[in-house]
Amino acid sequence: MNLLHPLLLASNSPRRKELLAGLGLPFDVRVKEVREDFPEHLKRAAVAEFLASHKADAYAADIETEALITADTIVCLGDKILNKPQHDEEAFAMLRALSGTSHEVITGVCILTKQQKTVFHDVTKVYFKQLSDAEIDYYITHYKPYDKAGAYGIQEWIGMAGIERIEGSYYNVVGLPVQKLYQQLVELKVLTL
Repeated sequence: MNLLHPLLLASNSPRRKELLAGLGLPFDVRVKEVREDFPEHLKRAAVAEFLASHKADAYAADIETEALITADTIVCLGDKILNKPQHDEEAFAMLRALSGTSHEVITGVCILTKQQKTVFHDVTKVYFKQLSDAEIDYYITHYKPYDKAGAYGIQEWIGMAGIERIEGSYYNVVGLPVQKLYQQLVELKVLTL
């Protein structure tokens, strides 16, 4: 595989770094603080794509030969977006709401070069078993999911003990739809085989 543009990942997420590294591509990480506000009229996938695109815009003036990758993952229970919880009570309420039902995880991704900007998303449906209060408390106490949309990480204990099945990409739920990203990098001629 040959990269025709050096890759930059604009994310501090250890999960995104690990997933991109799993593709066997060299990349550098560049991070700026970017507000994650979005217009209220946007719904679901449009929010994830807007946030990924908005993050990329913060780097546009700095891009020369590189291809920049930004992403944003949201958890949707119906039309309600579950953000990162601020404290134990909020995390508990989110996991209680997700318990015994299905929800969708949507990751918006933006690939930005000097010549073009491409934005796309992926959706995965996640089915939780009925979680007991003790299971929710155990997870929050031991895993502190305050940096995760929807208050959980599928790769952690709650995913192993509580998720019955998914429809779609597992990696999308972790935070980066690597198969779709790989395909886009090839189509955009950022990457050749």
